[in-house]
Formats: sequence, C-alpha cells, structure tokens
Amino acid sequence: MSLSFSFLQFTMAETTTADPPIPSFCDSKCGVRCANAGVKDRCLRYCGVCCQQCNCVPSGTYGNKSECPCYRDKLNSKGKPKCP
Repeated sequence: MSLSFSFLQFTMAETTTADPPIPSFCDSKCGVRCANAGVKDRCLRYCGVCCQQCNCVPSGTYGNKSECPCYRDKLNSKGKPKCP
C-alpha cells in the first residue's frame, strides 16, 4: 500500500507544470519584441501565444532566439517559425 502511495506522489510531482507567466510580463516583453514590426497586431498576437507557452521572449526586436529555445523551436503548420 505504501509503495503505491509513493508511486502516486512521484507521478503527480512529475506532472506539475510551471505557473504561466503574468500577462503583463508577456505584454511588456512582446511590446518590445514587436516594436518595429510591420504588422504589429499580428506580431503581438503570436508573440503572446508563444510567451504563454514558453514563459520567455527573446530580447530585442529581432534575432536572439537562442535565449529561448522553446520560442525558437515553435513552428506553424507550414513548418515556418511561429514566434516573431
């Protein structure tokens, strides 16, 4: 009985995920990231989705994606980078 309880505790501990970022965190980071975007509303939308899923946004307005591998590796249905 105690063995199965220990296993249950271990399994539940492994499935716990990190808290999602505070919306203002993503808003401010994406505001910087999309400052020079041609289509700013689209940039902000996709950046926000990526930020919520990855809990990070690369610095600057372009590049630096190595700072956030999750953000860098997200692809759209056409196999192109999803995150701006």
